[in-house]
Amino acid sequence: QVQLVESGGGLVQAGGSLRLSCTAGRATNSFGTGWFRQAPGKERELVSSISGVWTAGYTYYEDSVKGRFTISRDNAKNTVYLQMNNLKPEDTAVYYCAASNRGVGRTVGSYEYWGQGTQVTVSS
Repeated sequence: QVQLVESGGGLVQAGGSLRLSCTAGRATNSFGTGWFRQAPGKERELVSSISGVWTAGYTYYEDSVKGRFTISRDNAKNTVYLQMNNLKPEDTAVYYCAASNRGVGRTVGSYEYWGQGTQVTVSS
């Protein structure tokens, strides 16, 4: 079992920045990790993902966040970050991190382990 804890959410004005952290309770360097978000009344969607250390640092970004969000990992801290810049009101959602020892995927079902989520609210 892998426990994931997100932090770093909050309230920010449009154009501002936040950095989300996803810390695992044990080493997950070989796991693929994704950041998903879910806005009220909408399905959970993949925002970004990063592969484990053995697969050359593959990253993925959903089109609406390209150029604004950056995913990275600190293996020594078992932590994956999501740096979010130039935030927009439409980025408002609960953000979840998820991990899988099967690599990275683009669907909710691709990940076995989930955090509890952190709220991001962007005011206009």
